[in-house]
Parts: sequence; C-alpha cells; structure tokens
Amino acid sequence: MSSLNTKPYEPIPARRVAFLGLGVMGFPMAGHLARAGHHVTVYNRTAAKAQAWCAEFADATGGAHHAATPREAAAGAEIVFCCVGNDDDLRGVVLGDDGAFAGMAPGAVFVDHTTASANIARALSATAQSLGLAFVDAPVSGGQAGAQNGMLTVMCGGEAAHFDQVKSVGMAFSRAFTLLGDAGAGQLAKMVNQICIAGLVQGLSEAIAFGQHAGLDMNAVLDVISKGAAQSWQMENRGKTMVADKFDFGFAVDWMRKDLGLVLDEAKRNGARLPVTALVDQFYADVQELGGRRWDTSSLIKRLR
Repeated sequence: MSSLNTKPYEPIPARRVAFLGLGVMGFPMAGHLARAGHHVTVYNRTAAKAQAWCAEFADATGGAHHAATPREAAAGAEIVFCCVGNDDDLRGVVLGDDGAFAGMAPGAVFVDHTTASANIARALSATAQSLGLAFVDAPVSGGQAGAQNGMLTVMCGGEAAHFDQVKSVGMAFSRAFTLLGDAGAGQLAKMVNQICIAGLVQGLSEAIAFGQHAGLDMNAVLDVISKGAAQSWQMENRGKTMVADKFDFGFAVDWMRKDLGLVLDEAKRNGARLPVTALVDQFYADVQELGGRRWDTSSLIKRLR
C-alpha cells in the first residue's frame, strides 16, 4: 500500500528530476513527484531505503530509479530536490567529487528543502552561480502528515527566474510554494515559523496543565476555546493528545532543538532579542533529559506534570 494519501496533481509537462534524502519527509515528497508523472531518480545514504522507494513507486507514470551517489542522481536532471538533516549533511550531498553540483548540467536548479542555516544557503547559492547552476533554499512546514498528503508549505529564497522554473513541479507535494526574497530568505522564514511554534506550544502546555490542576475536563475546554481567539493549529492538532499524554508521533524534540539552535545563532548575528524562544529551547533540553528526544514537540507539557 502506498505511503501517500490521494492528491490531485496539476497536469504539467513531465520533467527529469532527482531527489536526495529519503527520510520521513523526503520519501513521500519524492513519491508525489513520481505520482505526478515526473521522471525521478533518488539517492539515499542508506541504499536499501532508495531501493524500497523504487519498489513502491515503480509503477508511477514517470518511472522510478535510484543512484549510488548524489552526482549520479543529479546527472541529466533539470531540477535536483534535496531534504537531509542539517548543514553538514547538506554539504555532504552537494559538494565534492560525488556531490550533486558535480553532476548537474549548466542551467539546472538545486532546490534545498533541508531546514538549515541561512549562511549555508547563501554560500551554496554563490557556489552554484559560479558553476552556472541555480540554487533555491526552500525549507518546508507541515510535518510528516503534510509530506504524505502533498500539502506542505514551502518558504523559498533565491532569484525569481529560478523559482519560476521549479514552482509548478514542487506543487506536487505542496499547497503553497512561495518566494520570500533572495538566497537565505526561505531559511529565515522557517526560523520565524519555528519561533511561533515554540511559543505556542509552551503556552498551550501551561494552559492544559493549569486546567488539569484546576480539575477541568480539558477536552471539553479545548472544544470551547478552539472556537474563539485562542484557536491555533497546535490546539486543534495537539491539544487532546497532550491531555492524553501521547507523544509518540510528529516532529521530534531533537529536531526542534536543532532548529531553535539555528534560530538563536541567527539572532546573535542580526541582533534580534528572543527571550521566550531561548527559554523554551532550554525547556526542550529538559524534555530531552526526561528521555523525550524522539517525542513530539507537544511533549513540553511533560515538564509541568
């Protein structure tokens, strides 16, 4: 059975693309590209994952293939998509003799969906330009469910002409694919997104813990207040699982700490004051100490129980 949920695809000409990194996000994202009819070659550090992807999507209209190196995957691709773990992982698949840039033809576009630093986005964009290539930083929001449903929100930085080359293809796994500025702007926008989430989850955690200490039926309370000004995605999608003490799903605490580290580093550079974000980052460190490294980010409430 496919890991993808049904999504209608806008008919566009089939493109030859590559996808590097088949984790919980990349696997379904690449699958949507294949289901939309594009010719997809994938690369993953663990080859068995690439083989499993090909087995699942072999019947896709555009075909499914895997390569032994990023360079081989990128050879002949008009667009190379990537979603790996961090700055170092990104350098590993992009640069060097076996990196994607070494295999890309002049004029090809590299689209990076990794949540990484704005600095590496700017550096790789400059390197790409020197090689006659294009680079778009394009981190995503929506989590694993958004990737499986093909409903991610994609925040992009780069040149408008390069963005225009990739948007229609990227919409195979997106509900919004938006250019927000020059190279690095996508990563900065993702940082804004994570700052908002950190504060919202902490507020929701305190509210639920307060209500439970007060003896309220918090499921009933959430039903009521979610119809008013307190409503948020976090409340709608995580509130009742927080009440039930369930955290074995979603965006992991380790990943959020990595993202907030990027945020706080960037704030040191640009002078932004982030007292609440810095505090919540330390609260997530407490959750890690409780054994919650892979718990969902809503597990902040565990500190309050």
